Parts: sequence; structure tokens; C-alpha cells
Amino acid sequence: MKKILLVLFAVTSLAVQAQQTDSVKPKKQVWPSFLTNEQMPDGSMYLPAPPAFDSQEFVADLVRYHWGKSLRNTPRGKQAHDEAELNVAAMLKVFSTPMGVTLNKAELPELADLVTRVISDASTATRKAKRHFNRLRPFLYFGEGTLIPEEEDSHHTPSYPSSHSAAGWTVALVLTELCPERAEQILKAGYEYGQSRVIAGYHYQSDVDAARMAASACVARLHADAAFQRQMVKAKKELEKLFF
Repeated sequence: MKKILLVLFAVTSLAVQAQQTDSVKPKKQVWPSFLTNEQMPDGSMYLPAPPAFDSQEFVADLVRYHWGKSLRNTPRGKQAHDEAELNVAAMLKVFSTPMGVTLNKAELPELADLVTRVISDASTATRKAKRHFNRLRPFLYFGEGTLIPEEEDSHHTPSYPSSHSAAGWTVALVLTELCPERAEQILKAGYEYGQSRVIAGYHYQSDVDAARMAASACVARLHADAAFQRQMVKAKKELEKLFF
């Protein structure tokens, strides 16, 4: 009986997935970035496939999904709601406390430019893998609501890996390099930014974990880019003036 249920579960999931389009057209880039789509490492080539719906790994995703749901009506849930907005101003706000100083575009234009570009690059780092694996988001798979219902209609893009989580981890790695004395606090904030996507119901834990791999690959590739290196120097000087 258990095997039969697993088979039915898998068949149902495949039927739901079949309703999706076979490919997802990438959105036109409107943010400036350092790297082109062609320059960015292709996540579909190095990331593992997301857990199959009849696998033990998916059970782990299911456990974390319910963990996230249990936190939605708590202060941690409010944090997840607040961190759903993905733009430079929101990202600078997320990392202000761990950096120990208020980060804003007006006072730190070079840093803001750097963060704007790496957010865009982080999104690029997940795009090919999203199209390749075409995983259904958890709130669509389970037919349940999310922490942020007003965004559900606009989030029918593939789930794996999470572009939000990749952006948060990419920014965390870059800021850690700029401010190594605050590394633990910055990395903790970047980690929790990704967990917020699980709590909100928009991603599985494995989506978030894979996003951190994509972010790390993104940052490694960025370091080979001369424009990125120059902008890092500018942002570093800007922060040094603010701190000292």
C-alpha cells in the first residue's frame, strides 16, 4: 500500500508539472549588472536536480515547509514578510543592522551601485537552472496560501533555485569581503534572508540551499571581472570614510 501511495503521489506531481510550460522565457534585464547571461556559470550544469517528489529528500523539504508555516504568525514570520521585497533599498536595510551602520543610497552611492548590480547578477546565476529544472513552487504544488498572498499571482516562475536567496547570499558574501570584521553578523543575515523564503511558502529548503551554491559560483565569477573589482574598491573607500 505504501508503495502504491508513493507512485500515485509521484504521478500526481508529474501531472501538475505537465501543466506548466516546458520553457520559461527570461525577463528582460532592467537592472545594470556586471556579467552577461553568457558569462555567468550555467547552474543547470553544476547544480544537482531538485528532489523528486517521491524521494526521501523531498520528505526533508516537506518537513521544512511545515516548519516555515509554523512561524508565519510569529515575529520571525513578520521578518520573512518584510524581507520579501527585492530591490537595492530593501537589501541595504536588511544588512544595516549586521553592518552596524545605516546603509542607504544617498550616503553610499558607490555601495548602492555595487549591490544593485550583484543582485542582478545573482538573478542571472539562477535563471538557466530555473528554466532547466522547471520546478513547481510549493504553494502551487500543495494548493495552499502563502505568507504574502498579494504576490502569489506574480510568482508562477520556477522554484529551483531561489533567486531571492541567491541575491541575499551574494550580497552577504560581497559585504563580508568589504567588512570582514562583521563577517559573522553579515553571513547570518544572508542565511536568514534565504530562510525567509521557506517561511513565506515560496520556496522549498532545497531551493534555498541550491541558491547559495549558485550565489557562491556567481561571486567567484565576479572576481574575474574588472568592472566588479573597480566597484569593490570604490565601495570599500566609501565605507572606510563612513566608519573612520
